Amino acid sequence: MTSVLVKDVSLNFGAVEVLKSLNLDVTEGEFIVLLGPSGCGKSTLLNCIAGLLDVSAGQIFINGKNVTWEEPKDRGIGMVFQSYALYPQMSVEGNLSFGLKNAGLPKDEIARRIARAASILQIEPLLKRRPAALSGGQRQRVAIGRALVRDVDVFLFDEPLSNLDAKLRSELRVEIKRLHQKLGNTMIYVTHDQIEAMTLADRIAVMKGGLIQQLDAPQAIYGKPVNRFVAGFIGSPGMNFLEGRLEPRDGQPRFVADGLDIPLATYAFDAAGFRPGPAVFGMRPEHVGLNSGTGWPFSSATTVEVVEPMGSDTLVWARLASQNFTVRVSSERAPTVGDQIVIGFDPLRASLFDADTGVRL
Repeated sequence: MTSVLVKDVSLNFGAVEVLKSLNLDVTEGEFIVLLGPSGCGKSTLLNCIAGLLDVSAGQIFINGKNVTWEEPKDRGIGMVFQSYALYPQMSVEGNLSFGLKNAGLPKDEIARRIARAASILQIEPLLKRRPAALSGGQRQRVAIGRALVRDVDVFLFDEPLSNLDAKLRSELRVEIKRLHQKLGNTMIYVTHDQIEAMTLADRIAVMKGGLIQQLDAPQAIYGKPVNRFVAGFIGSPGMNFLEGRLEPRDGQPRFVADGLDIPLATYAFDAAGFRPGPAVFGMRPEHVGLNSGTGWPFSSATTVEVVEPMGSDTLVWARLASQNFTVRVSSERAPTVGDQIVIGFDPLRASLFDADTGVRL
């Protein structure tokens, strides 16, 4: 069953198109992440769903009801903002109950909802404190609790962890995932952090320029990005890109670039099949082997230029076809700057893109 339906929604600020006839279908209980760089329209889309911005065209449905022109309070949503936006003069309990009191709920119902939210978020000992006496993570839990007490079917999160340090972000990311598993509510979550998106989402909508570039499960986007933008945005470290050409040689498709000749017999081309011409070859650093013998369909010797220790892993920077190329290896097997190495990979795991359009081939 569809929980949130965005149908041909456009939003213009004067002559500037922010959202361009955008469509999104979120099923009941799904965790959708809107991911993209600053200015791509992800927060704008969320604010349109929440009713904080009026759309220029199109319609928005929540649980089958057309809410395009409904007030935010009448849409059946709970929203968590980037800033905590807590009332400093009120206790945690006061912040949680404020909206419920204004809605005229009975005292016992308010108490029940606060107790439930406090239990789920593990903030019972904090109920009598004011926001100034809370840590950043505790304040964000209270902000989530304020949405939770509304007892709605759809929760909207607008970069709720961006103001926290890395350790707290990691901890609260787990808490939000547990919250979704426990409640089973529909959640739409905005972030520019692709690690948050990959770990939280059932599906990710990667956005650019007011459009959804790809909407799919995290592993599908990671493994088979639809274009070069998505391929470069998903993954840390980013995908390697080599510019060259597709050419037929000895009856087989191959990618050639400045001395490289990569066989593509195992690569799965799109429905149009192999087309000779300028192309970009993409390979993720973690899919590359280092000094692994001759078992790879493709291998090449190169020299280590930079080594970046990252704890359990190390990034090794070298050059391939006179272009930068990164390999992710275990720190126990990391080479040093100046070492001669052999890198190898299977083109089966590659991504090929049209050099002009960036579309996957």
